[in-house]
Amino acid sequence: MPLQRRVPKFGFKNNNKIVSKPINLDTLQLIADSGKVKDVNPEYLLQHGLIGKGDVVKILGRGELKAKLEVKAHKISKTAQEAIEKAGGTVTLID
Repeated sequence: MPLQRRVPKFGFKNNNKIVSKPINLDTLQLIADSGKVKDVNPEYLLQHGLIGKGDVVKILGRGELKAKLEVKAHKISKTAQEAIEKAGGTVTLID
């Protein structure tokens, strides 16, 4: 049997891939309902166990947001940004 058939095949794993932690609008609404929070940032999410240390936060547009929030995140989808601004909040991208 030839060598290329004897050796098992392995896939490719990108070690430089950046995996972002998704946070949806319905989660932001639960945060706003649970406390009088007006500013949501990665430090707040880390303190409450929603992300891990060093995670990249991406805000996604699933759900509905009614509260006026100041959101700071590494990435954000267009639908989420439109929904936050429609509710009267602001979005700030951080590095």
